[in-house]
Amino acid sequence: MIDVEELRDCYTNTPSKMVLLVADGLGGMAHPDTGKSELETANIPNLDALANKSACGVTTPVLPGVAPGSGPGHLALFGYDPLKHQIGRGALEALGIEVDLQPGDVAARGNFCLIDEAGLLVDRRAGRIATEFSAPICERLDRIEIPSVQVDVFSVQDYRFVLRLRGEGLSELVTETDPQVTGAKALEVKALKPEAQRTADLVNDFVKQAAQLMSEEEKANMLLLRGFAQMPSLPPMGEVYRLDPAAIAAYPMYRGIATVAGMNVIATGKNFAAEMDTLRANWDNHDFFFIHYKPADAAGEDGDFDAKVRCLEELDPFIPDILELEPDVLMVAGDHATPAVMAAHSWHPVPFMLHSK
Repeated sequence: MIDVEELRDCYTNTPSKMVLLVADGLGGMAHPDTGKSELETANIPNLDALANKSACGVTTPVLPGVAPGSGPGHLALFGYDPLKHQIGRGALEALGIEVDLQPGDVAARGNFCLIDEAGLLVDRRAGRIATEFSAPICERLDRIEIPSVQVDVFSVQDYRFVLRLRGEGLSELVTETDPQVTGAKALEVKALKPEAQRTADLVNDFVKQAAQLMSEEEKANMLLLRGFAQMPSLPPMGEVYRLDPAAIAAYPMYRGIATVAGMNVIATGKNFAAEMDTLRANWDNHDFFFIHYKPADAAGEDGDFDAKVRCLEELDPFIPDILELEPDVLMVAGDHATPAVMAAHSWHPVPFMLHSK
């Protein structure tokens, strides 16, 4: 992939207005009973009509055979080589909820989960518990004390939280605790380099204390940590592309990606209808808008084919609303594939549509 830095001298200012609509987890696979993917199954007349007037194809976010996370997938869409710019999800999640992340801090993205009496994972997302249940757990975990390091736990949304460690000599070069499958135990954190051993020990201490605090919880009695990261630095998207870019996203992690890329992150509501209201209200203030649609990815991760189809059908009526704003360019893309038949991110190519006046 040609990295954004290599294209710096290729752009000039124009009066064009552009919208990048990212339907998270857009790509899919054929249902075994019908032979049709989620997109092929969905009744999406507006997207179909737009496709007939657009350039359509597929993208490979990272490399063939690589199943990317949302972070690398979005970075690739923004023009950053995700192999060159590897940013842990913890930093993105932290920045997305405006956590103060200083040089030297280490942040991790956390999931609350459910384990059985043997310590085996039953549900990696604790049934997607609501924030009203997870926030009080975060408050309890935030009181954990570990010598020589400051521990802070921040509620994000639903089953997600951010762990921030602050102190001397911390490193992001540690492994994750999430085994990525049910029926297994949470993993012990290990150092990837000798200088990270202290950080690994501190995190394992935190996990041990957290497990004791949460042991009596019915909905979420354990946690998983991944994406350990420190404050990233990227060449600003607006500076490279000669744009005034803005981001509209309900979910914190995607606001974090946009922050790292140097976009103006505009406050919005908690669903896509609110995002569209924000887009209309700010249309005259920027020339590039990244707008994010999450539900299809969540349905795919849950392995619910019909729900993912419904999510795509619920997105479709908003397409005319975007076109009414008369953007010069509208791109509809996915950051990765999340086939419901796999209930996970996959390595499959992702649909992409480019519509221009």
